[in-house]
Amino acid sequence: MNGSGSDILNAVAVLLAAVVTIAVGIYGGRRSRTTSDFLVASRSVGSRSNATAITGEYLSAASFLGVAGYVAKFGADALWYPVGFTAGYLGLLMFVAAPLRRSGAYTVPDFAEFRLSSARARRAAMLVVVAICVLYLIPQFQGAGLALQILLGIPAWVGAVGVGLIVIINVVSGGMRSITFVQAIQYWLKLTAIAIPALVLLAAFAGDRSDPGEHAPPRMRAATTVDITLDVKVTITDPTGITADGQVDGVAVHASALTPGAHTLGEGTTLTLDKGAATPVVTGAPVTGADWLSSGRGLGGGHPLYQVLSLIVATFLGTMGLPHVLVRFYTNPDGRSAQRTALTVIALLWLFYLFPLILGVFARLYVPQVLITGNADAAVLLMPAAAIGGLGGRLLAALVAAGAVAAFLATSSGLLVSVAGALSTDVLRGRVRDFRLAAVIGGAVPIVLSLAAASLELSRTVGLVFAVSASTLCPLLVLGIWWRGLTAAGAIAGLLVGGLSSGIATSLAIAGVVPDDYLGGWPAIIVGYPAAVTVPLCFVTMIVVSLATHAALPSGLSRTFARMHVPERLGMGVERLPEE
Repeated sequence: MNGSGSDILNAVAVLLAAVVTIAVGIYGGRRSRTTSDFLVASRSVGSRSNATAITGEYLSAASFLGVAGYVAKFGADALWYPVGFTAGYLGLLMFVAAPLRRSGAYTVPDFAEFRLSSARARRAAMLVVVAICVLYLIPQFQGAGLALQILLGIPAWVGAVGVGLIVIINVVSGGMRSITFVQAIQYWLKLTAIAIPALVLLAAFAGDRSDPGEHAPPRMRAATTVDITLDVKVTITDPTGITADGQVDGVAVHASALTPGAHTLGEGTTLTLDKGAATPVVTGAPVTGADWLSSGRGLGGGHPLYQVLSLIVATFLGTMGLPHVLVRFYTNPDGRSAQRTALTVIALLWLFYLFPLILGVFARLYVPQVLITGNADAAVLLMPAAAIGGLGGRLLAALVAAGAVAAFLATSSGLLVSVAGALSTDVLRGRVRDFRLAAVIGGAVPIVLSLAAASLELSRTVGLVFAVSASTLCPLLVLGIWWRGLTAAGAIAGLLVGGLSSGIATSLAIAGVVPDDYLGGWPAIIVGYPAAVTVPLCFVTMIVVSLATHAALPSGLSRTFARMHVPERLGMGVERLPEE
């Protein structure tokens, strides 16, 4: 906690963000009457409005908090996160957006049935959509709990449950039409909340004359106490001015000085660092300024080149398979509008990601203590008060708090719409009441799971979910849209192989099953970064099984492909809306 004044300002900012979200959602929900309104906003959202809403929901907590934290900790190699998150839309623009919209589908499972003429393929796609969305919702709720714990001093579970309930209320009130208004507003709120602090810190830095890469490692600008909430391994280069109370390397210590080298700090340990003390750095992160500024050292652990390659594959291809992103393209009036939407999203993302990069650099100067705990997501939340101080710093921190809450709410809302849409149309009867029931169930389950799962850094967890998306729905869409030879059996086999391989790896990592002691080994590094293995595995499986079952190709393929690839003005398109 930062003092009663900061707590009050943060509480007001969080409350305002939540109230505005609920109010705008209820207002938009007043216009939602039909199943089409709830699923695809009756396909009436213009390209610019849709692009803003897509960007609003796509910029999750991993973008708002996680990117800056990863840049602060890992330096140059962490830049692949924002690059991949943005570049993924190039693939979406070129290969998926327009054909997907022209297919007339309103969910990913509906596209699978349209393309493959198979109810089994539809059910398989539905299961994958629900799994991806639930896995993605878990870090959103965990991040909300962490952020509100830091900002308000409340238990983490209270923040997770509170944000989850707001999301459920918004989605139940009006579905896609309701959250479109909310997400568009939240994009501008998030941009403002991250741009203003970044620009203010840039001005402060201009007068500071410090060099983020100068110190090796960064040194404390003021005496600081750091509480270790989870066991963490750190590397200490200069122990001067550092004392520990708690468990160090399994031994109880009290006001004990530490020695240079690697140490394991147990949960509940307190580190006291004097002004000017060299900050311990979590093991695997760059220790020297030169290492931090250079690329090729990976993201902690062994096999750095594989890590980076796998991250690129996950983020570049994963975007094409994210259900909450894809469902937004169904809301466009036509395929051309879907392409304009994707192009506008790229510009909006480019503008936003400038600022987390700036904040990540400054985090090493102003809040180097986040490098100790192994969780650097708090850097953006702590930086304004640490760098600016006074009322100005508290006001900036409150603005950041509002932006963080908006990030959690926007992405979670889109994910929950995807879950509710899949469950209501494929498990239930597809009515409005079924959508609402599915939204309640689909929101409650990840809330519970978020309280039980291990807490990884946001960018890391979201990167894992991107790997699942890239290993399942991306191959289904790319091959389904561009290769006539894809059969239902091939699609189902690929979804099964890619889903199980990437899903098991992601679940093990999120559950914290893989111990840190083995991070240098290939099995554990693949569990942590599975995409480079699981994505080719899914593509190959779909192609090989499809070739083996070539005789089972669906009839009417020429007409199906014409609907996806011929411009709407030629009259080949078809709308596949659910019954009201």
